[in-house]
Amino acid sequence: MIGIYDETRCSLGEGPLWHPDLSALFWCDINNRRILTRGVEDTAFWQMGEHVSALGRLGNRLFVAGETGLFAFDPATGDREDIAPLEAENEVTRSNDGRADPWGGFWIGTMGKSAEEGAGTIYRFYRGEIRAMYGKITIPNAICFAPDGSCGYFSDTSTRQIWRQPLNHKDGWPKGDPEKFALLPRPDGAVVDTDGNLWCANYGTGLLTCHDKAGNLIQQIQMPASQVTCPAFGGKGSSRMFITSAAQGLSDPSPKDGQTFEIEADGEGQQEFEVIL
Repeated sequence: MIGIYDETRCSLGEGPLWHPDLSALFWCDINNRRILTRGVEDTAFWQMGEHVSALGRLGNRLFVAGETGLFAFDPATGDREDIAPLEAENEVTRSNDGRADPWGGFWIGTMGKSAEEGAGTIYRFYRGEIRAMYGKITIPNAICFAPDGSCGYFSDTSTRQIWRQPLNHKDGWPKGDPEKFALLPRPDGAVVDTDGNLWCANYGTGLLTCHDKAGNLIQQIQMPASQVTCPAFGGKGSSRMFITSAAQGLSDPSPKDGQTFEIEADGEGQQEFEVIL
């Protein structure tokens, strides 16, 4: 059964993160430059000074990917601590999809604010260093990791292709070339469960699709909003899945477009990894 977790209409909801220590979901509205949260109390949000798009755990703080850099944000005080610049001098781009990896690193993609072709790059932040890994990306998405750390995944939504990247077990850097994993309708954000199945939101189709380790489609769920953007596991035992959506660009949006949804997960989700500075 699909439920509404939060009725707030986001222009571009993205980057959901369940924080187990705070027992709350955090997510971004990229276009409105907000970080939102909802746990046991009502929804709250913080207005940020730039686009924000992806989140990670950093103790009781959040690791945030913003338009011009990576920073730590304390939801208890509202304090911000800058960590590293991210294309800070490039006025064309902003951050997009990102996720922490099993080694405490953080993969983050950039893209043109108007989705300019090939304007983006996928980077990895690892113990104080940012290194570019994949260039000429138009819309970086589907960044997520296998539970055994054997591989990571990413996509360029404009190509419909999700790639699987073997990883070095020692430090999590890419090992060899990425391999084709699955061709989807329009892959956006994705997450991997404890069985190694990849769940992906398909923007513009309303579909949440599930793929086995070989990339085969094994399940799909039609969501109430057409522009679903990213899933995240959370709740007790990571047994729930939260899915953000977007209302941007729709001439006649429904009341549910831009809302955040929840479903009972079919299986168990991974708990999000913590970023190590």
